[in-house]
Amino acid sequence: MKFEHKPVLLEECIEGLQITPDGIYVDGTMGGAGHSIEILKRLSNKGLLVGIDRDEEALQAAKERLVAYKNVKYIHDNHDHIKKILKELEIDKVNGILLDLGVSSYQLDERNRGFSYLGENELDMRMDKTQELTAKTVVNRYTEKELANIIYEYGEERFSRQIAKNICNYRKEKTINTTKELVQIIEKSIPKSKQNDGHPAKRTFQAIRIEVNNEIKPLYNTVKDCIECLKPQGRLCIITFHSLEDRAVKNAYIEAKGKCTCPSDLPYCVCGAKSLGRIINKKPITATKEEQEKNSRSKSAKLRIFEKM
Repeated sequence: MKFEHKPVLLEECIEGLQITPDGIYVDGTMGGAGHSIEILKRLSNKGLLVGIDRDEEALQAAKERLVAYKNVKYIHDNHDHIKKILKELEIDKVNGILLDLGVSSYQLDERNRGFSYLGENELDMRMDKTQELTAKTVVNRYTEKELANIIYEYGEERFSRQIAKNICNYRKEKTINTTKELVQIIEKSIPKSKQNDGHPAKRTFQAIRIEVNNEIKPLYNTVKDCIECLKPQGRLCIITFHSLEDRAVKNAYIEAKGKCTCPSDLPYCVCGAKSLGRIINKKPITATKEEQEKNSRSKSAKLRIFEKM
């Protein structure tokens, strides 16, 4: 299957990055290079793009699409390690960083990756297929309490406890190996009258995917690391698709912006508040109605932009 991924909020991201032709930019979630190619079109031969992705298939697809461009470095790693990656490349600071979080359209559609609740495939859900933890491990080895907490927190599923209980009851008799088996357990756990908000397995599959790929826990620190890696006036653009992701990004931006807590009648600041930059858009940028109609994935997308001082 060809790696295809429609870049979300493309024009908004390119505008937000304020690309300078000779600058150094990082696409921390390179995917099918939808955003990357537009960044490269605006760079001169002296400019550089560092493309990072934990999915080797994504990187290979990006290399094929960007074969005409020589000013690209491809890195198979996690954007959470951006400081280490740049240090190894002997790059001190960069002009801009883009993160498009979440799962790609290709990963969802490529059934043998186990991300989709449609069909019958091995429970996998790894973005990086070299890592050990899989969805099968989570479903079969986590305790009932751990499963319930994950499904509730990451999937916002109100029937999380019943789903976790039924998963544990099922696996007493047989190992849960496929997406179809898990879907059937979930469907039996949710009353038919409540199965009217999309596919009943959608939220649970999202929760397990987030756990497998550790998408939420490091994010707050990753945002702060990205800001540290920026040059003055450098920009960080982050697209989120989940409320927990968006909250982590928002809170990290607020902390980086800093806030003076001194009384208003003091002539100067004595609290020691330090600001790393400014938040460009207080409210997240969302996709236009036209984009949402063309790409349903964009409906939940939120873009937040930060500029380094």
